[in-house]
Amino acid sequence: MIGRALILKTAAWKPTERLVRKSFLFRPLVKRFIAGDSLEQALPVCEDLVGRGFFVTLDLLGENTNSAEEASKAKNEYIRMLEAIANSPATKAQKLVPFPDGGRNVEPCNISIKLTQCGLDISDELAFETLLEVVETAKRLDLFVRVDMEASAYTERTMDVVSKAVQQTPYTGFVLQSYLKRTDDDLTRVIDLKGRCRLVKGAYLEPATVAFPDKRTVDEQYLKQAKRMLKEAYYPAIATHDESIIKELNAFVEQEKIDKATFEYQMLFGIRRDLQDQLLKQGFNVRVYVPFGDAWYPYFTRRLAERPANFFFILKSMFKG
Repeated sequence: MIGRALILKTAAWKPTERLVRKSFLFRPLVKRFIAGDSLEQALPVCEDLVGRGFFVTLDLLGENTNSAEEASKAKNEYIRMLEAIANSPATKAQKLVPFPDGGRNVEPCNISIKLTQCGLDISDELAFETLLEVVETAKRLDLFVRVDMEASAYTERTMDVVSKAVQQTPYTGFVLQSYLKRTDDDLTRVIDLKGRCRLVKGAYLEPATVAFPDKRTVDEQYLKQAKRMLKEAYYPAIATHDESIIKELNAFVEQEKIDKATFEYQMLFGIRRDLQDQLLKQGFNVRVYVPFGDAWYPYFTRRLAERPANFFFILKSMFKG
């Protein structure tokens, strides 16, 4: 955890960002984690993954718009993403999943968005209105919009906005972070609303007052919450690259006779591709989170913080005599 905290703090310095953006040593890693600067570059990546049997979540990178005009620009890009997915021959095929309500089509490709891109820093009302416009497009196209969870300062407001949207339409859903101490209660709220939810461990640097600081406790929380979701939640998304956790959850699925079609694993583009292939061959639904856009730096540094060895190896190479 010390290495992760150090990387996140170092990455926040402007000189570090300039160094990462300009250095050729980082380019292979950026390309590994980011599908391109534009939708036109990212869509073929999605089509390839869907063609191989994976599901995909397409994510436009960027955070914290400062005006209604910027929020509107993000909204228009989200709608363009949904329309591009709907018009792509490679992503039109639908796979029937036996949802608890009797069955509907689970989309092979959907999108993730952030409420701070939708204007949450300006007002909750603007964020809700922007989200609802995007979700209405998703509903028309029979697609889905996942709302990412951001830093803890936004958690309560995000839960309120998304809960309000879910009560109006099932075409949007939640993300919960296991390292937050409030997540057990938030999960109860999600289950009561029958909202679709992705469970992650959490990637932001948070104080110990709101988040569990040690990995062991976070892992325990994650397993407990994931098992509850597999039993009680509405088509849950289990987002992890932790092979030991996945093995325990697979054993739980077998023990409880849970249908593999009623949930999905989610993993990040460029991380543990071997494990993604393995789970797909075992008959699990696997969705790959595919980010794109020129505002990639915050996302990229959070990925490096999850694998400190990559960061320190590059720094060593840059300053080596």
